[in-house]
Amino acid sequence: MPKSQVRKKKVYTPPTDIRPAAAAAASKKPSPILLPITAVTLIVVGIAWLVVYYLSSQKWPVESWSYWNLAVGFGCMVASLGILSRWR
Repeated sequence: MPKSQVRKKKVYTPPTDIRPAAAAAASKKPSPILLPITAVTLIVVGIAWLVVYYLSSQKWPVESWSYWNLAVGFGCMVASLGILSRWR
């Protein structure tokens, strides 16, 4: 019994005039040095805000804000995470 022919698939080559992967890779620049410095500063400020709030028996940094002081401290830390997501 004769053997059937095996079709050879052509190797796909993308068009040379359109290369989105190469264009995207070329457009990514390294992050400015200020970005990680800002993120670390926000983390430290957030932790310091919470520590001062608890150690002062909820009198400092702003007594009239009461539990909103927690939102400020955690908000600083979450903002730093958002900034760090942009870091390359």
